[in-house]
Amino acid sequence: MMLKPLALPDNPRRRALLAAAGTLGGLAATAPAAQAQGAVPDAKGASPQALAADEAHWSKVAALFPADRSVLNFENGYFGMMGLPVATEYQRNIELVNTRASVYVRTQYDAGGAARIRERVAREAGVAPEEIALTRGATEALQNLITNYKLLRPGDVAMYADLDYDSMQYAMNFLKERRGAEVVKIALPEPASHQGVIDAYARALDQHPKTRLLLLTHLSHRTGLVVPVAEVARLARARGVDVIVDAAHSWGQIDFDIPALGVDFAGFNLHKWIGAPLGVGFLYIRKERLEDISRCFEDGDFAPTDIRSRVHTGTTNIANVMTVPAALDLHRTIGPAAKEARLRHLRNQWVRAVAEVPNLQVLTPEDPRLHAGITSIRLKGKTSRDDNLKLAARLREQFGIFTVRRGGVAVGDCVRISPALFTTQPDVERLVQALRAVAQG
Repeated sequence: MMLKPLALPDNPRRRALLAAAGTLGGLAATAPAAQAQGAVPDAKGASPQALAADEAHWSKVAALFPADRSVLNFENGYFGMMGLPVATEYQRNIELVNTRASVYVRTQYDAGGAARIRERVAREAGVAPEEIALTRGATEALQNLITNYKLLRPGDVAMYADLDYDSMQYAMNFLKERRGAEVVKIALPEPASHQGVIDAYARALDQHPKTRLLLLTHLSHRTGLVVPVAEVARLARARGVDVIVDAAHSWGQIDFDIPALGVDFAGFNLHKWIGAPLGVGFLYIRKERLEDISRCFEDGDFAPTDIRSRVHTGTTNIANVMTVPAALDLHRTIGPAAKEARLRHLRNQWVRAVAEVPNLQVLTPEDPRLHAGITSIRLKGKTSRDDNLKLAARLREQFGIFTVRRGGVAVGDCVRISPALFTTQPDVERLVQALRAVAQG
Protein backbone atom coordinates (compact mmCIF):
# COMPACT_ATOMS: atom_id res chain seq x y z
CA MET A 1 0.00 0.00 0.00
CA MET A 2 1.45 3.37 -0.97
CA LEU A 3 1.48 6.07 1.70
CA LYS A 4 -0.28 9.21 0.51
CA PRO A 5 1.69 12.34 1.34
CA LEU A 6 -0.08 14.89 3.51
CA ALA A 7 -1.51 17.92 1.73
CA LEU A 8 1.07 20.69 1.91
CA PRO A 9 0.62 24.39 1.34
CA ASP A 10 1.84 25.60 -2.01
CA ASN A 11 5.14 27.42 -2.02
CA PRO A 12 7.86 28.24 -4.57
CA ARG A 13 10.31 25.73 -3.11
CA ARG A 14 7.78 22.88 -3.39
CA ARG A 15 6.87 23.87 -6.96
CA ALA A 16 10.57 23.85 -7.88
CA LEU A 17 11.05 20.39 -6.37
CA LEU A 18 8.08 18.97 -8.26
CA ALA A 19 9.27 20.58 -11.48
CA ALA A 20 12.66 18.99 -10.98
CA ALA A 21 11.03 15.65 -10.35
CA GLY A 22 8.98 15.93 -13.53
CA THR A 23 11.99 16.73 -15.71
CA LEU A 24 14.91 15.18 -13.82
CA GLY A 25 17.04 18.23 -14.33
CA GLY A 26 15.46 19.15 -17.66
CA LEU A 27 16.42 15.91 -19.42
CA ALA A 28 12.78 14.98 -20.03
CA ALA A 29 11.51 18.43 -20.88
CA THR A 30 10.50 17.36 -24.37
CA ALA A 31 8.72 14.14 -23.31
CA PRO A 32 5.01 13.94 -24.11
CA ALA A 33 2.89 15.22 -21.25
CA ALA A 34 1.34 11.84 -20.50
CA GLN A 35 4.75 10.20 -20.31
CA ALA A 36 6.17 13.00 -18.18
CA GLN A 37 3.34 12.35 -15.73
CA GLY A 38 4.30 8.68 -15.59
CA ALA A 39 1.89 6.95 -17.97
CA VAL A 40 3.03 3.38 -18.66
CA PRO A 41 2.18 2.09 -22.14
CA ASP A 42 -0.44 -0.65 -22.35
CA ALA A 43 1.03 -4.03 -23.28
CA LYS A 44 -2.38 -5.10 -24.66
CA GLY A 45 -2.09 -8.63 -23.36
CA ALA A 46 1.05 -9.46 -25.34
CA SER A 47 3.25 -12.24 -24.03
CA PRO A 48 6.53 -11.12 -22.42
CA GLN A 49 8.51 -12.82 -25.19
CA ALA A 50 6.56 -11.08 -27.96
CA LEU A 51 6.68 -7.77 -26.13
CA ALA A 52 10.46 -7.97 -25.64
CA ALA A 53 11.12 -7.08 -29.29
CA ASP A 54 8.40 -4.40 -29.58
CA GLU A 55 10.59 -1.32 -29.95
CA ALA A 56 7.61 1.04 -30.11
CA HIS A 57 6.41 -0.21 -26.74
CA TRP A 58 9.82 0.05 -25.10
CA SER A 59 10.48 3.51 -26.50
CA LYS A 60 7.45 4.64 -24.49
CA VAL A 61 8.78 2.84 -21.42
CA ALA A 62 12.18 4.44 -21.98
CA ALA A 63 10.55 7.88 -21.85
CA LEU A 64 9.85 7.14 -18.19
CA PHE A 65 13.62 6.86 -17.64
CA PRO A 66 15.07 10.02 -19.22
CA ALA A 67 18.73 9.09 -19.21
CA ASP A 68 21.48 11.55 -20.06
CA ARG A 69 22.29 10.64 -23.69
CA SER A 70 25.64 12.47 -23.79
CA VAL A 71 27.15 9.08 -22.99
CA LEU A 72 25.63 5.67 -23.73
CA ASN A 73 25.19 4.00 -20.35
CA PHE A 74 25.73 0.25 -20.39
CA GLU A 75 26.66 0.25 -16.67
CA ASN A 76 23.23 -0.07 -15.11
CA GLY A 77 24.17 -2.76 -12.61
CA TYR A 78 25.50 -0.19 -10.12
CA PHE A 79 22.01 1.07 -9.31
CA GLY A 80 18.77 1.56 -11.19
CA MET A 81 17.47 4.89 -12.41
CA MET A 82 14.18 5.85 -10.83
CA GLY A 83 11.32 6.13 -13.31
CA LEU A 84 9.56 9.49 -13.50
CA PRO A 85 6.62 8.44 -11.29
CA VAL A 86 9.09 7.20 -8.68
CA ALA A 87 11.28 10.30 -8.85
CA THR A 88 8.22 12.52 -8.49
CA GLU A 89 7.05 10.58 -5.44
CA TYR A 90 10.56 10.71 -4.01
CA GLN A 91 10.68 14.50 -4.26
CA ARG A 92 7.28 14.70 -2.59
CA ASN A 93 8.47 12.45 0.22
CA ILE A 94 11.66 14.45 0.75
CA GLU A 95 9.55 17.60 1.02
CA LEU A 96 7.07 15.92 3.35
CA VAL A 97 9.74 14.63 5.74
CA ASN A 98 11.67 17.89 5.63
CA THR A 99 8.56 20.01 6.20
CA ARG A 100 6.73 17.93 8.82
CA ALA A 101 9.94 16.52 10.35
CA SER A 102 9.57 14.54 13.57
CA VAL A 103 5.86 15.33 13.83
CA TYR A 104 5.22 13.25 10.73
CA VAL A 105 7.86 10.59 11.40
CA ARG A 106 6.78 9.83 14.96
CA THR A 107 3.02 10.11 14.48
CA GLN A 108 2.56 8.58 11.03
CA TYR A 109 5.66 6.87 9.64
CA ASP A 110 6.72 5.12 12.85
CA ALA A 111 3.10 4.63 13.88
CA GLY A 112 2.21 2.43 10.91
CA GLY A 113 3.55 3.76 7.65
CA ALA A 114 6.81 1.79 7.81
CA ALA A 115 4.92 -1.39 8.66
CA ARG A 116 2.68 -1.02 5.60
CA ILE A 117 5.73 -0.59 3.37
CA ARG A 118 7.27 -3.70 4.87
CA GLU A 119 4.02 -5.58 4.23
CA ARG A 120 4.05 -4.46 0.60
CA VAL A 121 7.63 -5.65 0.05
CA ALA A 122 6.85 -9.00 1.66
CA ARG A 123 3.78 -9.47 -0.52
CA GLU A 124 5.79 -8.79 -3.68
CA ALA A 125 8.48 -11.22 -2.50
CA GLY A 126 5.98 -13.96 -1.71
CA VAL A 127 6.68 -14.26 2.02
CA ALA A 128 5.19 -13.14 5.33
CA PRO A 129 5.96 -9.62 6.66
CA GLU A 130 7.45 -11.13 9.82
CA GLU A 131 10.07 -12.85 7.62
CA ILE A 132 11.66 -9.65 6.28
CA ALA A 133 13.35 -6.58 7.71
CA LEU A 134 14.13 -3.45 5.70
CA THR A 135 17.79 -2.47 5.42
CA ARG A 136 19.92 0.11 3.65
CA GLY A 137 20.74 -2.42 0.94
CA ALA A 138 21.76 -5.98 0.26
CA THR A 139 25.23 -5.43 1.74
CA GLU A 140 23.84 -4.52 5.15
CA ALA A 141 21.33 -7.36 4.93
CA LEU A 142 23.91 -9.99 4.05
CA GLN A 143 26.56 -8.77 6.47
CA ASN A 144 24.07 -9.25 9.29
CA LEU A 145 23.01 -12.68 8.08
CA ILE A 146 26.56 -13.94 7.63
CA THR A 147 28.28 -12.56 10.70
CA ASN A 148 25.35 -13.32 13.01
CA TYR A 149 24.79 -16.89 11.83
CA LYS A 150 24.97 -18.81 15.12
CA LEU A 151 25.45 -22.46 14.13
CA LEU A 152 29.13 -22.35 13.15
CA ARG A 153 31.51 -23.98 15.59
CA PRO A 154 35.32 -23.82 15.63
CA GLY A 155 36.61 -26.07 12.85
CA ASP A 156 33.41 -25.87 10.78
CA VAL A 157 33.80 -24.65 7.19
CA ALA A 158 32.21 -21.56 5.67
CA MET A 159 32.41 -21.59 1.87
CA TYR A 160 32.07 -19.01 -0.90
CA ALA A 161 33.07 -18.59 -4.56
CA ASP A 162 35.17 -16.21 -6.63
CA LEU A 163 32.08 -14.68 -8.27
CA ASP A 164 30.54 -13.63 -4.95
CA TYR A 165 30.43 -9.94 -4.09
CA ASP A 166 33.51 -8.46 -2.41
CA SER A 167 31.72 -7.22 0.72
CA MET A 168 30.17 -10.65 1.23
CA GLN A 169 33.56 -12.32 0.83
CA TYR A 170 34.90 -10.01 3.54
CA ALA A 171 32.02 -10.96 5.84
CA MET A 172 32.65 -14.65 5.20
CA ASN A 173 36.37 -14.20 5.92
CA PHE A 174 35.44 -12.51 9.20
CA LEU A 175 33.86 -15.78 10.36
CA LYS A 176 37.35 -17.13 11.03
CA GLU A 177 37.84 -14.50 13.70
CA ARG A 178 34.24 -14.34 14.91
CA ARG A 179 33.37 -18.04 14.94
CA GLY A 180 36.68 -19.87 14.58
CA ALA A 181 35.56 -21.31 11.25
CA GLU A 182 37.76 -22.44 8.41
CA VAL A 183 36.91 -20.29 5.40
CA VAL A 184 37.17 -21.88 1.96
CA LYS A 185 37.03 -20.03 -1.36
CA ILE A 186 36.33 -21.94 -4.58
CA ALA A 187 36.46 -20.95 -8.25
CA LEU A 188 33.43 -21.51 -10.44
CA PRO A 189 34.10 -23.01 -13.89
CA GLU A 190 34.74 -20.83 -16.92
CA PRO A 191 33.18 -21.45 -19.34
CA ALA A 192 30.25 -22.41 -17.15
CA SER A 193 27.44 -24.85 -17.80
CA HIS A 194 24.32 -25.51 -15.76
CA GLN A 195 25.44 -28.94 -14.61
CA GLY A 196 29.05 -27.79 -14.38
CA VAL A 197 28.16 -25.15 -11.78
CA ILE A 198 26.13 -27.64 -9.75
CA ASP A 199 28.94 -30.18 -9.96
CA ALA A 200 31.52 -27.59 -8.88
CA TYR A 201 29.61 -26.93 -5.67
CA ALA A 202 28.98 -30.65 -5.11
CA ARG A 203 32.70 -31.43 -5.44
CA ALA A 204 33.66 -28.61 -3.13
CA LEU A 205 31.18 -29.72 -0.48
CA ASP A 206 32.37 -33.31 -0.75
CA GLN A 207 35.99 -32.18 -0.43
CA HIS A 208 35.09 -30.17 2.67
CA PRO A 209 32.66 -32.37 4.63
CA LYS A 210 32.77 -30.01 7.62
CA THR A 211 31.07 -27.27 5.62
CA ARG A 212 28.21 -25.78 7.60
CA LEU A 213 27.53 -22.50 5.75
CA LEU A 214 27.53 -21.78 2.01
CA LEU A 215 27.16 -18.37 0.37
CA LEU A 216 25.48 -18.38 -3.04
CA THR A 217 25.12 -15.40 -5.37
CA HIS A 218 21.98 -15.74 -7.44
CA LEU A 219 23.23 -13.41 -10.20
CA SER A 220 26.89 -12.46 -10.14
CA HIS A 221 27.79 -8.79 -10.31
CA ARG A 222 31.09 -9.80 -11.91
CA THR A 223 30.00 -11.81 -14.96
CA GLY A 224 26.21 -11.96 -14.83
CA LEU A 225 26.27 -15.73 -14.26
CA VAL A 226 22.99 -16.95 -12.80
CA VAL A 227 23.70 -19.74 -10.32
CA PRO A 228 21.05 -22.50 -10.13
CA VAL A 229 20.37 -21.66 -6.50
CA ALA A 230 17.48 -24.05 -5.89
CA GLU A 231 19.47 -27.03 -7.18
CA VAL A 232 22.64 -26.15 -5.27
CA ALA A 233 20.68 -25.40 -2.11
CA ARG A 234 19.01 -28.80 -2.37
CA LEU A 235 22.31 -30.67 -2.51
CA ALA A 236 23.71 -28.48 0.27
CA ARG A 237 20.73 -29.23 2.50
CA ALA A 238 21.24 -32.96 1.92
CA ARG A 239 24.74 -32.50 3.38
CA GLY A 240 23.55 -30.51 6.40
CA VAL A 241 24.75 -27.20 4.96
CA ASP A 242 22.85 -23.92 5.35
CA VAL A 243 22.76 -21.49 2.44
CA ILE A 244 22.67 -17.70 2.48
CA VAL A 245 21.72 -16.20 -0.88
CA ASP A 246 22.89 -12.86 -2.24
CA ALA A 247 19.99 -11.75 -4.45
CA ALA A 248 21.17 -8.16 -4.80
CA HIS A 249 21.18 -8.26 -8.60
CA SER A 250 18.51 -10.81 -9.36
CA TRP A 251 15.22 -9.57 -7.93
CA GLY A 252 13.75 -7.20 -10.50
CA GLN A 253 16.05 -8.43 -13.25
CA ILE A 254 14.63 -11.96 -13.03
CA ASP A 255 10.96 -12.66 -12.31
CA PHE A 256 10.88 -14.89 -9.21
CA ASP A 257 9.76 -14.94 -5.60
CA ILE A 258 11.65 -16.02 -2.50
CA PRO A 259 10.04 -19.46 -2.10
CA ALA A 260 11.36 -20.39 -5.56
CA LEU A 261 14.92 -20.17 -4.21
CA GLY A 262 14.33 -22.87 -1.63
CA VAL A 263 16.54 -21.23 1.02
CA ASP A 264 16.10 -19.93 4.54
CA PHE A 265 18.27 -16.79 4.42
CA ALA A 266 18.69 -14.12 1.71
CA GLY A 267 19.52 -10.47 1.15
CA PHE A 268 18.02 -8.16 -1.48
CA ASN A 269 18.39 -4.70 -2.99
CA LEU A 270 15.48 -2.46 -3.91
CA HIS A 271 17.62 0.25 -5.54
CA LYS A 272 19.02 -1.84 -8.39
CA TRP A 273 16.50 -3.55 -10.68
CA ILE A 274 13.40 -2.55 -8.72
CA GLY A 275 14.28 1.14 -9.15
CA ALA A 276 13.75 2.53 -5.64
CA PRO A 277 15.94 5.39 -4.39
CA LEU A 278 19.49 4.52 -3.43
CA GLY A 279 19.88 2.97 0.00
CA VAL A 280 17.02 0.51 0.44
CA GLY A 281 17.00 -3.28 0.64
CA PHE A 282 15.83 -6.06 2.90
CA LEU A 283 16.84 -9.31 4.52
CA TYR A 284 14.82 -12.51 4.63
CA ILE A 285 14.84 -15.19 7.31
CA ARG A 286 12.32 -18.02 7.16
CA LYS A 287 10.39 -17.65 10.39
CA GLU A 288 11.29 -21.13 11.63
CA ARG A 289 14.99 -20.22 11.38
CA LEU A 290 14.96 -16.83 13.10
CA GLU A 291 16.63 -18.16 16.23
CA ASP A 292 19.68 -19.21 14.17
CA ILE A 293 20.61 -15.58 13.42
CA SER A 294 21.75 -13.55 16.43
CA ARG A 295 20.28 -10.18 17.24
CA CYS A 296 22.38 -7.35 15.84
CA PHE A 297 24.51 -5.86 18.64
CA GLU A 298 22.04 -7.32 21.18
CA ASP A 299 19.35 -5.03 19.79
CA GLY A 300 16.78 -4.04 22.39
CA ASP A 301 14.39 -2.01 20.25
CA PHE A 302 12.52 -5.12 19.15
CA ALA A 303 11.73 -8.42 20.81
CA PRO A 304 14.14 -11.30 20.14
CA THR A 305 11.27 -12.97 18.25
CA ASP A 306 11.03 -9.99 15.85
CA ILE A 307 13.19 -10.19 12.73
CA ARG A 308 13.78 -6.45 12.92
CA SER A 309 16.09 -7.12 15.88
CA ARG A 310 18.46 -8.79 13.37
CA VAL A 311 19.46 -5.44 11.87
CA HIS A 312 20.13 -2.20 13.71
CA THR A 313 20.44 0.64 11.24
CA GLY A 314 19.66 3.66 13.39
CA THR A 315 18.02 6.64 11.71
CA THR A 316 17.46 5.70 8.10
CA ASN A 317 16.63 7.78 5.03
CA ILE A 318 12.90 7.78 5.57
CA ALA A 319 12.00 9.42 2.26
CA ASN A 320 13.82 6.60 0.46
CA VAL A 321 11.80 3.95 2.27
CA MET A 322 8.55 5.84 1.72
CA THR A 323 9.19 5.74 -2.02
CA VAL A 324 9.54 1.96 -2.22
CA PRO A 325 5.81 1.39 -2.91
CA ALA A 326 5.99 3.75 -5.90
CA ALA A 327 8.95 1.78 -7.27
CA LEU A 328 7.10 -1.49 -6.77
CA ASP A 329 4.03 0.00 -8.45
CA LEU A 330 6.04 0.91 -11.55
CA HIS A 331 7.84 -2.44 -11.52
CA ARG A 332 4.49 -4.23 -11.35
CA THR A 333 2.88 -2.04 -14.02
CA ILE A 334 5.68 -2.52 -16.55
CA GLY A 335 5.57 -6.19 -15.63
CA PRO A 336 8.28 -8.30 -13.95
CA ALA A 337 8.15 -10.96 -16.68
CA ALA A 338 8.19 -8.29 -19.39
CA LYS A 339 11.21 -6.60 -17.79
CA GLU A 340 13.09 -9.87 -17.62
CA ALA A 341 12.24 -10.72 -21.24
CA ARG A 342 13.30 -7.26 -22.43
CA LEU A 343 16.65 -7.31 -20.61
CA ARG A 344 17.36 -10.79 -21.95
CA HIS A 345 16.40 -9.66 -25.46
CA LEU A 346 18.78 -6.69 -25.33
CA ARG A 347 21.55 -8.90 -24.01
CA ASN A 348 21.01 -11.59 -26.62
CA GLN A 349 21.02 -9.08 -29.47
CA TRP A 350 24.53 -7.82 -28.83
CA VAL A 351 25.97 -11.14 -27.59
CA ARG A 352 24.85 -13.07 -30.65
CA ALA A 353 26.09 -10.33 -32.95
CA VAL A 354 29.64 -10.62 -31.56
CA ALA A 355 29.68 -14.34 -30.75
CA GLU A 356 32.01 -15.17 -33.65
CA VAL A 357 34.19 -12.08 -33.41
CA PRO A 358 37.81 -13.21 -33.10
CA ASN A 359 39.70 -12.08 -30.02
CA LEU A 360 36.54 -11.35 -28.00
CA GLN A 361 35.46 -13.59 -25.13
CA VAL A 362 31.86 -13.52 -23.87
CA LEU A 363 32.02 -14.92 -20.35
CA THR A 364 28.34 -15.41 -19.57
CA PRO A 365 26.86 -18.64 -21.00
CA GLU A 366 24.21 -18.76 -23.71
CA ASP A 367 22.13 -21.20 -21.67
CA PRO A 368 19.07 -19.08 -20.73
CA ARG A 369 19.10 -20.65 -17.26
CA LEU A 370 22.49 -19.05 -16.62
CA HIS A 371 22.02 -15.44 -17.69
CA ALA A 372 19.62 -12.52 -17.56
CA GLY A 373 20.53 -9.01 -18.76
CA ILE A 374 24.10 -8.62 -17.47
CA THR A 375 26.98 -10.14 -19.43
CA SER A 376 30.73 -9.61 -19.22
CA ILE A 377 33.49 -9.73 -21.82
CA ARG A 378 37.22 -9.58 -22.12
CA LEU A 379 39.71 -9.60 -24.97
CA LYS A 380 41.48 -12.93 -25.32
CA GLY A 381 44.60 -13.06 -23.20
CA LYS A 382 43.80 -9.71 -21.58
CA THR A 383 43.01 -10.76 -18.03
CA SER A 384 44.72 -8.14 -15.87
CA ARG A 385 43.17 -5.23 -14.04
CA ASP A 386 45.01 -2.78 -16.26
CA ASP A 387 43.93 -4.56 -19.46
CA ASN A 388 40.28 -4.23 -18.57
CA LEU A 389 40.51 -0.70 -17.23
CA LYS A 390 41.98 0.20 -20.63
CA LEU A 391 39.19 -1.65 -22.45
CA ALA A 392 36.50 0.20 -20.50
CA ALA A 393 38.32 3.49 -21.05
CA ARG A 394 38.54 2.91 -24.80
CA LEU A 395 34.84 2.12 -25.04
CA ARG A 396 34.08 5.34 -23.20
CA GLU A 397 36.58 7.68 -24.85
CA GLN A 398 36.46 6.42 -28.43
CA PHE A 399 32.84 5.27 -28.68
CA GLY A 400 31.03 7.14 -25.92
CA ILE A 401 29.94 3.90 -24.23
CA PHE A 402 30.14 3.62 -20.45
CA THR A 403 30.92 0.20 -18.95
CA VAL A 404 32.84 -0.95 -15.89
CA ARG A 405 35.77 -3.25 -15.22
CA ARG A 406 35.08 -6.08 -12.78
CA GLY A 407 37.82 -7.94 -10.94
CA GLY A 408 37.93 -10.97 -8.71
CA VAL A 409 37.11 -13.59 -11.35
CA ALA A 410 39.52 -16.50 -10.90
CA VAL A 411 40.37 -16.70 -14.60
CA GLY A 412 40.88 -12.95 -14.92
CA ASP A 413 39.29 -9.51 -14.94
CA CYS A 414 36.57 -8.51 -17.36
CA VAL A 415 34.29 -5.66 -18.45
CA ARG A 416 30.62 -5.78 -17.45
CA ILE A 417 27.86 -4.71 -19.82
CA SER A 418 24.45 -4.03 -18.27
CA PRO A 419 21.53 -2.72 -20.36
CA ALA A 420 18.47 -0.99 -18.88
CA LEU A 421 14.85 -0.43 -19.81
CA PHE A 422 15.86 2.79 -21.55
CA THR A 423 18.36 0.96 -23.79
CA THR A 424 17.29 1.11 -27.45
CA GLN A 425 17.95 -0.92 -30.58
CA PRO A 426 20.33 1.76 -31.94
CA ASP A 427 22.18 1.67 -28.61
CA VAL A 428 22.73 -2.07 -29.03
CA GLU A 429 23.92 -1.61 -32.62
CA ARG A 430 26.39 1.04 -31.50
CA LEU A 431 27.71 -1.30 -28.80
CA VAL A 432 28.16 -4.10 -31.35
CA GLN A 433 30.12 -1.83 -33.68
CA ALA A 434 32.34 -0.71 -30.81
CA LEU A 435 33.06 -4.25 -29.63
CA ARG A 436 33.94 -5.36 -33.12
CA ALA A 437 36.33 -2.43 -33.44
CA VAL A 438 38.11 -2.98 -30.10
CA ALA A 439 38.46 -6.70 -30.83
CA GLN A 440 40.43 -5.84 -33.95
CA GLY A 441 43.04 -4.08 -31.87
